[in-house]
Amino acid sequence: MNQTTQEKPLIDVRTVPPAERHPRIFGMLNALLPGGAMLITSDHDPRPLHYQLEMHFSGMFGWEYLEQGPDVWRVEIERLQNSGCDCCCGADH
Repeated sequence: MNQTTQEKPLIDVRTVPPAERHPRIFGMLNALLPGGAMLITSDHDPRPLHYQLEMHFSGMFGWEYLEQGPDVWRVEIERLQNSGCDCCCGADH
């Protein structure tokens, strides 16, 4: 992944109410430019988020575990360079 850690947006979901976690993460992901990355820190394996990304945005994001529990999970998600949309929505996402 390209950026240095200091340049990457970070969200620590341990401090975010559960109902707000995924909407905040997806908002941050939508703001990433191709090649950009963000970091997520969690108190559990964020595998359900990974499944959501694969289901709704297949091929648009890379996923790399930086730390895998048991108390803290850290993940880096990168918006891939070829993350163009094949739909007819007209969005640049």
